Amino acid sequence: MALNPFFLQGSSSEQRLVQDLVNEHLRIYGVEVIYIPRKFVNKKTVIEEVQSSRFDDNYAIEAYVNTYDGYSGAGDILTKFGMSLRDELLITISKERFEDFIAPFLGAEDDGTGEGEIILSTRPREGDLIYFPLGQRIFEVKFVEHESPFYQLGKNYVYELKCELFEYEDEIIDTSINEIDTQVEDEGYITTLKLIGVGRTATAISFIGGIDPGPSGVTINSGYIREIFLNNDGYGYTSRPVVAISTSPVGGDINNATAVAITTSKGGIYSVERIYLTNAGAGYTVPPTITISGGGGVGAAATCSIETTYNGLMRIVITDGGVGYGTAPVVTIAHPSVGAAATASIGVGGTVNSVTITNPGTGYTGTPTITVSSPPTRTGVISTSTLYNAGSGYSLGQYTISPYSGVVGVGGSQAVIEVTSINGSGGITGFSTTYGGHSYESNDYYRLNGGNNLGIIRIITTTTGIGITATVDATISGGVVDSLAITNPGSGYTVAPTITISNDDSIKDSVLARATGIASMGVEASTNVVRSIWISNPGLGYTSAPTITIASPEGMTGIGTYLFNEIVIGSRSQTRARVKSWDKDTNILEISNVGIGRTQLGFFVGEAIIGTESGAIYSVDPLGGFNQMDTNDKYSQNDEIEEEADLILDFSESNPFGNY
Repeated sequence: MALNPFFLQGSSSEQRLVQDLVNEHLRIYGVEVIYIPRKFVNKKTVIEEVQSSRFDDNYAIEAYVNTYDGYSGAGDILTKFGMSLRDELLITISKERFEDFIAPFLGAEDDGTGEGEIILSTRPREGDLIYFPLGQRIFEVKFVEHESPFYQLGKNYVYELKCELFEYEDEIIDTSINEIDTQVEDEGYITTLKLIGVGRTATAISFIGGIDPGPSGVTINSGYIREIFLNNDGYGYTSRPVVAISTSPVGGDINNATAVAITTSKGGIYSVERIYLTNAGAGYTVPPTITISGGGGVGAAATCSIETTYNGLMRIVITDGGVGYGTAPVVTIAHPSVGAAATASIGVGGTVNSVTITNPGTGYTGTPTITVSSPPTRTGVISTSTLYNAGSGYSLGQYTISPYSGVVGVGGSQAVIEVTSINGSGGITGFSTTYGGHSYESNDYYRLNGGNNLGIIRIITTTTGIGITATVDATISGGVVDSLAITNPGSGYTVAPTITISNDDSIKDSVLARATGIASMGVEASTNVVRSIWISNPGLGYTSAPTITIASPEGMTGIGTYLFNEIVIGSRSQTRARVKSWDKDTNILEISNVGIGRTQLGFFVGEAIIGTESGAIYSVDPLGGFNQMDTNDKYSQNDEIEEEADLILDFSESNPFGNY
């Protein structure tokens, strides 16, 4: 035998002693650092290149700082891209402590979202992070030396980690330790969103017919353009062409029809796509002439038809352009005939006991659909109760209850109690709850209304109740809604429900036609207000100016406070990003890790940005609200260097180094 048999040369007890001494040494002379493992969020499928990483776990461990005289490495150096910090850190940690208290938690994992892959979990891994408390700095592990000191008593006892100051790119750092996560709050590729705290819905009014320019001031009720036909879309248009319509025979600018052309690109060649009316005109007896000119193109031609019997929508005037629109809102124009309306009332038990027609409407040729709003979810519904005082003078039947101030008795509404048995004096011997009402409190007392002597029940427990939506049918006669019948009274209503009677074209007089309009945000590149409403169909059969309803902008009223590191989602684009910072005073939201949504375009201006944890909702300001090119990287100062260099070397006039 080569080794001396009288010495153990590395028994388990000797190895245990050395490991314990190492561990104790680290506890005495070391510092506590935070070990943060890297998780691979996304990798390319071909060469397995990591595209993004996530750091969301943290493990405290003691470590000995080998470079006791300061950071090693190149230090702070000036590069052509700006100041670069090259500090390095060499630390030693216990092999046993890592394998016992960190490694078991670093197995390959999947949190259900496809994120969170960790590999090589038996030892510290290159690419993981170390949070060093001095200066609150984050270092990246560049190399793990696991054989120094080498093979003492047949075993290795420590890991030596060679670390370099971490240069943040677009990694996700969410360890739940604020002093770590906020180290990169102002670093990396940051997108700025200017959000709107309060939006405002646009409003408009409509006009039918023009005004006779003569002294009589008679309203003209017909002779408007009914439809424009695009006979030739032309080609070569570089801007919107001008649409000119011959003047009305009755004179007066208000009676002259006007229109606007919309162009589109087909194979790189711009042509006229459609023509919308801005004023349908009035007083025309024959179809006017339409001329399309300008815009750099040729060939577009259109004709039109007129309506001389019925009246239609002539023009729409914006009274308030609103605030906060990112895209043109939907415009709804009332039907030329009046829609019916009704109200409802509720009785004992939260049921609908009557409906009353407040307006029978006009022009109905088919039976309208009646929609009754659903009852709310009720709290404080009587679940169990017991008899507290039998009272007297009661008979079998239903009774309502009221708070009994003699004991306590507060709140409560609409409950119905069924007396099922009584004694000879009319005292209650049995009862049941027919309807539990709402807003009652447990362990409270209530009296049964009626009887000669108070019967009192004690509510033991309450619950939550969901009612049944009532249904109503309508009948029509002579073009109006002449009756409404309750087919199901429903239950659980605490207030009278809303009754909505449909007014669709499908159940209206076929002679009548609803007008349609298209909202325009104007020709400006950036605007958040509605500039005008173009008429795509002036309708037919209006006897009064219809109501114009413009949809509200998203995020009408901004609410909530975005949380650092939470995920926000665009309501329409479905783009996801991570919050860097939120300034409520300026409504500036800084985000990173912007993912591409289903539209592949990122965030939309005007869409609502929803915080998944905070529930905060604000909309993107269309006036320059989305700047995807913002960056904030302390290691990169290209713009500043270029600006300073331009002050020294002027390339705008000639080559400062001479010509050849």
